[in-house]
Amino acid sequence: MDSTANTPQTPATPEVPMAVSDQQNTALLDDTLTFLTASTPTNSGPQGITEIERWTAVLAASERPGLAKIKQELGQLSTLLADAKTPAHDIAEILASLGAETAKVAEEAGGDYSAPLVNLSKLLIKAGNTLSR
Repeated sequence: MDSTANTPQTPATPEVPMAVSDQQNTALLDDTLTFLTASTPTNSGPQGITEIERWTAVLAASERPGLAKIKQELGQLSTLLADAKTPAHDIAEILASLGAETAKVAEEAGGDYSAPLVNLSKLLIKAGNTLSR
């Protein structure tokens, strides 16, 4: 091959949104509620990052409007949890804000999602309150 010849380029793989079923959404919501109920905020960093990654993937596939702030705050929370030196107050603020945003989504959600989302909202705010003490 000639060193001046163009190098073949691999075409970029287009991102295809992942399809998420109602059953998968419900399972993720149940898993997160169980995690928040069973864990203390002070020792749940690694598992928390895993939950955030799962939610980030699901929300990225969602076409629902009004999720931009939640997506942004999940990214911030992941970054904060990855650094062991992050002040608990910073994490508490994000958790409280996520709880408030989740409450807004719960108001708009219908059917079987409203009650679990309200519960998730309360648990996020409670975790934030626990950390801010």
